[in-house]
Amino acid sequence: MAHITPTPAGGWRANWRDPAGRQRAKTFATKREAKRFLAELETSLTRGLYVDPHAGRMLFDPYATRWLASRNDEITTRARDASVMRTHIIPAWGTWTLGRIDHTSVQEWITELGERRSPATIAEAHRILSSVLRAAVRDRLIAYDPCDGVKVPRRRKRDTADQIVSRDVVRKQLLPVVPLRYRAVIAAAAGTGMRWGELAGLCDDAIDDGLRTVRVIRTVVEVSGNTSFKPFPKSAAGRRAIPVPSWLRPVLVAHLEQYPPGENGLIFGNQVGKPLRRTLFRARVWRPALVRAGLLGRVTQTGGDRYLATWVDPDGTTMSKPFDTEPAAVGCVAEHAAGGLRFHDLRH
Repeated sequence: MAHITPTPAGGWRANWRDPAGRQRAKTFATKREAKRFLAELETSLTRGLYVDPHAGRMLFDPYATRWLASRNDEITTRARDASVMRTHIIPAWGTWTLGRIDHTSVQEWITELGERRSPATIAEAHRILSSVLRAAVRDRLIAYDPCDGVKVPRRRKRDTADQIVSRDVVRKQLLPVVPLRYRAVIAAAAGTGMRWGELAGLCDDAIDDGLRTVRVIRTVVEVSGNTSFKPFPKSAAGRRAIPVPSWLRPVLVAHLEQYPPGENGLIFGNQVGKPLRRTLFRARVWRPALVRAGLLGRVTQTGGDRYLATWVDPDGTTMSKPFDTEPAAVGCVAEHAAGGLRFHDLRH
């Protein structure tokens, strides 16, 4: 039975047994505080909501590491969450004990993070921190989730979100300036609405002889620069057969004749027959093609053999810089210009 005893130092010790039958104790300055603590403790024991007052002494870092390792999410989800944890959460909370993390401290962290990160990044950081602390509540390490009620900046759509590009722009402006090897994958994205991973994982067993339909049966995922096949699409509805529009068939035929599938049957493999990597494709093919198509920034030839690169940076400031070669000017705009069509926008 719970009881209170005086201590030699003049304080009062609250004594009780936890649900496992182990003797526990906590010291207070006054007898009234000890009585109040035991009253609340007995209520939590009766309701099955007991939390060991000393359990919150565990450091956040080892607990979060264990939580992350226990997840059975998709490989891309695990990689994303691990990146957010490593970049934003552990540096802020790793040395804190679980019991010291309070609502106000979390709100201050979110507000400070909002001064230098996007609302989407802040929402992800808040989601993962809250998931870890909710797990700590379920493990009876802390009594409540201090992330509950924290105000997170709203995600607002920008003019560059979900852009729609017309068929004429794709066929007459964009495709002609794309390197020949990668022209068909962009055309296929615009003509079928397939996602990047579905196109990167498209093999010859998924298209019929007449190129009338293409089936989505697998995807390619990329984590830390490494690609791997996933033998199913993003969702159950993602497994589907898509009709190939008439204008796209000759583009695919020409591609297959010039770049026949390798041993793994990939339709849009890279130069060594491996799946295309999204990050490299975006930097080396997609963004430069947008510049040359007049859809991102501007490159103009000035006197002699000089080229002037002009673009708008993320702060809305118009920038310009001269270059000796056209590829260098295009590369500068592709790297530094804000906005621009995303490959995913071809689905719209």
